[in-house]
Amino acid sequence: MPEQWELLTLRGLASTDERAEEFTGTLVIHRVGSTEPVESITVTVRRSILAELRDTVDRLLARSVGLKRT
Repeated sequence: MPEQWELLTLRGLASTDERAEEFTGTLVIHRVGSTEPVESITVTVRRSILAELRDTVDRLLARSVGLKRT
């Protein structure tokens, strides 16, 4: 069975200017079921992937129980 990881957070996602196409931050993950410490990995993410993630997460949350829109 492949390793499973839990995404804890994405810290400090930033770019050098407002027109940037890439953003850099720290992905904080933990191996599921492990007592080992949390891993921190520096990642670079393209603007197009962030937009795709935003759309996907919006759809997922809109269908999930527990989301309260104000």
